[in-house]
Amino acid sequence: MNLENLGLFKLMSRKMGWLTERQNVIAANIANADTPDYKGRDLKPFTFRDALSDSRRLQPSATNASHLQGTRGTGGLNQEQRQRNPYETAPDGNNVVLEEQMLKQGQTGMDYQTITNLYKKQVNLIRSSIRSGG
Repeated sequence: MNLENLGLFKLMSRKMGWLTERQNVIAANIANADTPDYKGRDLKPFTFRDALSDSRRLQPSATNASHLQGTRGTGGLNQEQRQRNPYETAPDGNNVVLEEQMLKQGQTGMDYQTITNLYKKQVNLIRSSIRSGG
């Protein structure tokens, strides 16, 4: 049985992927906190509505060599980044606020742990239902 085909597991996997990508963006912001003219970045927020609408979209398939390719990028939701316009900018043009990045990093870590625990609980629920025969 492949759990990736179940809707709840697919959604949790996508959220975990988004959190991993966000952690990478935050780490890049922290690493470039002293780089002149560096602009802090963040991912587009992960929302349940976007996740559902994205999973319900039909993917076109090319049945003829003369079909045109789609215009949507290959990155998906995780790759859509936006630049922040914070209130605090250094004289060298850098707008990364370390305290803010550390708060985001902590929140991202807690969210990841929460999703991981939910994933484990769902797997244990499936295991117990299989063992009980029902």
